[in-house]
Amino acid sequence: MLVRVSHSEGRTSLADYRGALTTRAARWPAIASVLARLPIAMIGISALLYVQRETGSFAAAGLVSAGSLVGVSVGAVIQGRLIDRFGPTRPLLVASLLLALSMTALVTAIEAHAPTGVLLAFAAATGLSEPMVGSASRALWTRLLPPGGARNAAFSYEAISMEVFFILGPGLAGLLVLAPWAGTGLVLGVALQFTGAVLFALSPAVRAWRASPASGGSLLGALASPGMRTLALAALGFGVVIGFVEVAVPASATEAGSPTFGGLLLSAWSLSSVAFGVAYSLRPWPRRMGLRLPVLLGGFGALVALLAWPSSLWGLALMMLLAGALITPQSTAHSSAIELVAPSGTAAEAFGWVLTAVTLGLAAGQSVSGYVVEHAGPSAAFLAASVAGLVLAAVVWLLRGTVREPERAPAVSELVGAGR
Repeated sequence: MLVRVSHSEGRTSLADYRGALTTRAARWPAIASVLARLPIAMIGISALLYVQRETGSFAAAGLVSAGSLVGVSVGAVIQGRLIDRFGPTRPLLVASLLLALSMTALVTAIEAHAPTGVLLAFAAATGLSEPMVGSASRALWTRLLPPGGARNAAFSYEAISMEVFFILGPGLAGLLVLAPWAGTGLVLGVALQFTGAVLFALSPAVRAWRASPASGGSLLGALASPGMRTLALAALGFGVVIGFVEVAVPASATEAGSPTFGGLLLSAWSLSSVAFGVAYSLRPWPRRMGLRLPVLLGGFGALVALLAWPSSLWGLALMMLLAGALITPQSTAHSSAIELVAPSGTAAEAFGWVLTAVTLGLAAGQSVSGYVVEHAGPSAAFLAASVAGLVLAAVVWLLRGTVREPERAPAVSELVGAGR
């Protein structure tokens, strides 16, 4: 008889957080990871605002931002597979160099008022070369900590820290676009990411990383698992909803005559996300991951519909605080689900697929949202985001049976107890 393991609950305690974050080998990579991931949200929003200021078009800005996200989505899988096979150091160092070169080309093209297609190509190259420190950092915890509460806390920390960056990033982008040069936020963000990625790649724990024997398996890699494909679909829906909102909110601020308020509004929903995310990790619900993924996505889609209701920016900020409560719980669920559905030896690639799904969703959401905003207004874009989230949540619900808990052989003590 096989006994199920209840890791899918992902429950943690405050002591687990302390244990994870005080692990000696994790200190240097954790600090470097913060530096590398801090500008993740800042870069995308900075690029969007920079292009919009130079071209005067939200549609063009949305397409360029979407191109960058498509590049990130492809680069996440490629780098994830390379990290699983060769370790993180060499892939991250090469990616950092390519990032510096591609960002220089993008800024030059924006300043020259190049055609949108040229901007799109350079933006995609910039996204493709962004160092996937998040994938490597998440996978590193599985090497530093055993399964259980401390590892679950580490995954929650990864999700919560990302939300802190999403609080700071858009606000900084909104402020820096007012600098004498509108590209300041983009260049500063890339400089921080480059520095953090290099420091992370050269840290002792990361340099000691050895590839897993199973990392060169199926051509599909992590996606060979049906559960992994379901997880990717849930992450896609998450990204689609956020992508719609990230264009509709700055458009709402511009329409109200306060364009700089857009970045601060995007930071607002991350505030509730962090606060609720910590509480949620202590007692996640639903317990079964197969149910948790569609329930969280569906709830998120329903709450985003409320953003279409307010008639003032202050009302929109309040609704965003409410809708943002389900952001971190979804990110944490995605990280925890990888433990259940990813094939052995594909941790970095599996996280890369989650990131790919989210960024493809962001790209799709931003592209469509830019069109909807210009032709029907921000409120219509919020409602479209809600419908998209609810539809994809329904599909994930139908596929919930593919997200199964792992099984293990019973321990000797369990066998003895069963025979009494």
